[in-house]
Amino acid sequence: MAPFIGMVFSFLVFRTLGLAGWEYMNDTVISLRFAAAVMLLIAASAHWGRMRPDLIAMVPPWIPKAGMIVSLTGIFEITGAFLLLFPSTTTIAATLLTLLLIAMFPANMHAARHKLKLAGRPVPPLGIRTVIQIVFIAAILIAGWLPSQG
Repeated sequence: MAPFIGMVFSFLVFRTLGLAGWEYMNDTVISLRFAAAVMLLIAASAHWGRMRPDLIAMVPPWIPKAGMIVSLTGIFEITGAFLLLFPSTTTIAATLLTLLLIAMFPANMHAARHKLKLAGRPVPPLGIRTVIQIVFIAAILIAGWLPSQG
């Protein structure tokens, strides 16, 4: 839930800064790109922190080398977050991040079905997790595919 809250909060902060006079952030698409990057960095931070064992447990058993997969997805999230911010790479970053989120969804399904925990708290039910994932994908695609107004 922290990545979702981080994305929404940072989007509001970036838009407020834009409306308050920071010209670069006075663009909804640019603000959304930065908010999506914040979301991805928050999500990636869990791949090496105290939640790492929980993330490894989320990987379905039919996927080999769960620890390596968790590390790779974290690296991809960090890389994608930064590439989303550069106009020359934003479209490809958004496309690849969308594919990454789709590829990672079976882990969310596995976690919800087996009532796993993240940081000692139950993972959100599959319906809520699906909606959040759709919001993440939509935000990334809008941020990456729509042109900025500036």
